Amino acid sequence: MQAENKELLIEGAKAFGIYLDGKAIGAFDLYLKELLKWNQKINLTAIRSEKGIVLKHFLDSLSVNPDLPQDVSILDIGSGAGFPGIPLKIVQPIFRITLVDSVRKKIDFQRHIIRTLGLKGVEAIHGRVQDTGILQSLGGRFDITLSRAFSDLRTFLVLSFPFLKGGGTAIAMKGERDDKQTYLFTETEETPYRLKRAVPLTLPFSHFKRTILLFEKQQV
Repeated sequence: MQAENKELLIEGAKAFGIYLDGKAIGAFDLYLKELLKWNQKINLTAIRSEKGIVLKHFLDSLSVNPDLPQDVSILDIGSGAGFPGIPLKIVQPIFRITLVDSVRKKIDFQRHIIRTLGLKGVEAIHGRVQDTGILQSLGGRFDITLSRAFSDLRTFLVLSFPFLKGGGTAIAMKGERDDKQTYLFTETEETPYRLKRAVPLTLPFSHFKRTILLFEKQQV
């Protein structure tokens, strides 16, 4: 990783209360190199520059960290090339993370990164969260369901519900806040969630606006 991009990563992480040590920086550096290498043969991400990956993948993934408790089980739905689950695991080794994606090549890459970085307490599963086998094996196991680029809000919340423990939280990482979409789902439908809060933010060193929506699963 070029020195200027490493500095962006270090300083950007501080904006989310994360202070990267040498081990974490080394892990991100290796993750970046492997992502760029694999991306030459397999289309894992449309972002192909070091700076773009640092800003739009690594720091975007870390932006949810302030909203996560310290010791939780997380299901990352539609995890793609490992975002946000693997960056969160790098900075919070205590997290127990399961990544699910329907694209085999992306799961192959995730498993490669998990092995390469020696990460423990994280698994990558190929399939869809709608699949009966995944529902049976993972249902009701998680404190948090998380999605950064998976589907629309309503679909994410509906699919998240059976995987969450009672009182668990579904966290949707979205673009600039869409009050209309949030209102329509949380106020005009009978939903099993309560909107806990919406956190607007701008990613460090960029103009990319994001909103983190946190929904608490209600007991039914």
